[in-house]
Amino acid sequence: MKLNNTQPLEYSTEQNKINIVGFWIFLGAEIMLFATLFTAYFVYENRTGTGPTGEEIFILGPILINTFLLLTSSFTIGLAIHAMRINRKKATLAFLGITLVLGAAFLGIEIYEFMTYYHEGATLQTSGFTSSLLLTLGTHGAHVTFGLFWGLAIIQQIIKRGITPQTANKTFIFSLYWHFLDVMWIFIYSFIYLKGMM
Repeated sequence: MKLNNTQPLEYSTEQNKINIVGFWIFLGAEIMLFATLFTAYFVYENRTGTGPTGEEIFILGPILINTFLLLTSSFTIGLAIHAMRINRKKATLAFLGITLVLGAAFLGIEIYEFMTYYHEGATLQTSGFTSSLLLTLGTHGAHVTFGLFWGLAIIQQIIKRGITPQTANKTFIFSLYWHFLDVMWIFIYSFIYLKGMM
């Protein structure tokens, strides 16, 4: 394996570069998935039938807390990548851990939010609005859940093997995924929650 010392460790082998390009292609497919969900939501957002509207069920407090948690986790994953690039194993692990704790807190609030919606009569069967809302939020939440397990696996690998070209590549790709989730949340916050509360 030939290392290129002029580039960050995650790009230091040809295989690493191929992995990163491949993951960008995967993210393109993920963008199409979320674009489809957003399109369905915009078609059905005013089709509430006898069910609740966004203005009736959206609560600003938990939404703002979740936004803060996820945006902060985007910052901490960036710090993890910086620590990884300067070969600080403990700092990398610490920032990855903080990122996952923030992600888990986000998920906990989202589960609470779903339970609140259920008690207020907003289910998948209630209306076009609630079904498209819950499907969009649930898909994002499922991605966060997957990210938590993926992040834990990377932490285990770094503990066991240290910061190598392979673990650096996996960590960097995970950071791309986590930033993607943050960007999708900004769209959810702006075009679903804020728009729905107006």
